[in-house]
Amino acid sequence: MAVLLEHYRKTVVPELLKSGRYQNPMQVPKLVKVVVNMGVNSRLEKDAITEAQKELAIITGQKPVVTRAKKSISNFHVRRGMPVGVKVTLRGKRMYEFMERLIMAALPRIRDFRGVSSRGFDGRGNYTLGVRDQTIFPEVELDKIKYNLGMDVTIVTTAKTNAEAKELLKLLGMPFSN
Repeated sequence: MAVLLEHYRKTVVPELLKSGRYQNPMQVPKLVKVVVNMGVNSRLEKDAITEAQKELAIITGQKPVVTRAKKSISNFHVRRGMPVGVKVTLRGKRMYEFMERLIMAALPRIRDFRGVSSRGFDGRGNYTLGVRDQTIFPEVELDKIKYNLGMDVTIVTTAKTNAEAKELLKLLGMPFSN
């Protein structure tokens, strides 16, 4: 079992139940899914999408899906159906393992890291975090990287408000700056 999942069950749920907002453990907010998205400039080279797929597969442990443009945008030289990125939706055990690696290993490796911003909440209890460089993950080998790609990590929870989601993520170990 993932260490973060065990931590959630043994410490986070009882801690949130003590707050008095929830009557039973089933009402306590939990993680539903984590979506990791990499946008790729398709004009770089032909193999940029495949390289992004390989990197994201190494980072998440799951094969990514290629996302395609829904409509043409002439200013960006994008045509409908062109590949514009890759994404992975993580649930269950893989989700908790990825979150554990993100919180414990990857985020502390960011230079001059003072915590993640608390402005990434969407008003419905979901949190989005932007990572500028995939090299913060320990699984990525630095000498095999062709393109420096960033990613968006969206954490979807069952929390109803931003405050509940922030409290849940803080108890899970997410280092917020403010």
